[in-house]
Amino acid sequence: MTSRFTDADLHAAGQRLIQAGIENGLQEARWIYEHLVEQGSPNVRRDVSDLIERRCQREPLQHILGRWAFFDIELKTDARALIPRSDTEPVIALAFRRLGINPLAKQTSDAAIRVADLGTGSGAILATLLSRLPQSSGVAIEASNRALDLARENFEALGLSPRIEPFCGSWTDWRGWADCDLIISNPPYIRRDVLATLAPEVRDFDPIGALDGGVDGLDAYREIITLAAAHMKSGADLVFEIGFDQKTSVSALLVDAGFENLEHMQDLGGQDRGIAATKS
Repeated sequence: MTSRFTDADLHAAGQRLIQAGIENGLQEARWIYEHLVEQGSPNVRRDVSDLIERRCQREPLQHILGRWAFFDIELKTDARALIPRSDTEPVIALAFRRLGINPLAKQTSDAAIRVADLGTGSGAILATLLSRLPQSSGVAIEASNRALDLARENFEALGLSPRIEPFCGSWTDWRGWADCDLIISNPPYIRRDVLATLAPEVRDFDPIGALDGGVDGLDAYREIITLAAAHMKSGADLVFEIGFDQKTSVSALLVDAGFENLEHMQDLGGQDRGIAATKS
């Protein structure tokens, strides 16, 4: 089966991707090829060609493969929700650090806490946290029925469904703030005037509702922080993913709302990416 597809074919597929503007084309071609072999494709040459052409149209590789590694779990990925990206991994590491868990080790905790993920999307954040917190439970808040269905599928595949309560609706309608020890969110934070300049994989395939943060990119932060200040219990932590240029603005919103013990985290590129704060 696989002998019909040669190293020369693989190189040609990679070059086709590079010509389409995909810098990591050779590696992506190999991932596509390996995916088809793993799936037992009866015609690797034909199917590689089909998937390469989809990728040349800038359909995200994560959608084409249908699964993607994130932190230390694997998730189903498709157009129903924002693709889990490496930018979010430092935010999860920050949350683990607040819980006294070493994010770099396969360390778990016996802590029995309640975690809420606001705008859960694919469920990536909540699933990763609860995979290290086997005695804990969580709630996945998501306004999109389609995204929440994807999250449910991921929770089920990871054996987490018994510990997670799905809530379909806005965080403005959710009433569980005071029950949680940790609330975390990767909210929409892209400035509206920037949306058109995003990479095609993001602009044309990610749900716009998961991207659009309003005129200044801070609409969701203002809303969540106001609700959190009014309803979270004292001593609970609030953790956000932020845009690279939003550290000062989001920190000011938290301080003005009475949060304390602020902590920040950068991504691997040295850009500000996460903020944690404690409800006073």
